Amino acid sequence: MTRRLSTLIITLMLTAAAWAGTVPAKSSFLPGIDEDSMRVRLDETDLQPLEGIWSYPTEHMTLGIERQNEVHGADYRIIYLAGDDIELLPGTVIGYLAHTAVASKLQLWLYSQRDRITLLKPMECVATLSADASTLTFDPPHWRVKVRVNLARFLPSIFRSISIIPDKVEEKVPIGFNKVYPEGGNGNRFNTIRYL
Repeated sequence: MTRRLSTLIITLMLTAAAWAGTVPAKSSFLPGIDEDSMRVRLDETDLQPLEGIWSYPTEHMTLGIERQNEVHGADYRIIYLAGDDIELLPGTVIGYLAHTAVASKLQLWLYSQRDRITLLKPMECVATLSADASTLTFDPPHWRVKVRVNLARFLPSIFRSISIIPDKVEEKVPIGFNKVYPEGGNGNRFNTIRYL
């Protein structure tokens, strides 16, 4: 069983290394970006449905999502614009998004730890974009494992010395972002021809 445990640990380490290498291990800072400047940036581009200003009500934050080419594997970056956290500067990249084979599903990385104003350790999960592109919901990963050790090794054929038991985690309501700008949430308000 020790071999299985070491194989499991190595697999988890390789998996963590694989996704950690996709996005930067720590956040970056884009000076001069706040909610007003983000609106100007969005007004000057041909918007994709995902791009815009979003509200993250669970954390009392306003975020901007825009296309970017800087990070291998990520199509969009999520930028902190405003919120209750006075230590986090507007313009801090708090996560990334990437398209998947399913149009409504996106790969989402959000930084999970912080060292003062620097965010660290991106955590990966799957996000779902609504059909009208007005909400982006996700369920943070739940990893819970029970390890049982039988030191007495009584009846080893039945009760192994080390057992790994998955623990069921109760289902929670997904959390996510709501699009604030452009209105309507379809990302097509600008750069379209209007006839009078």
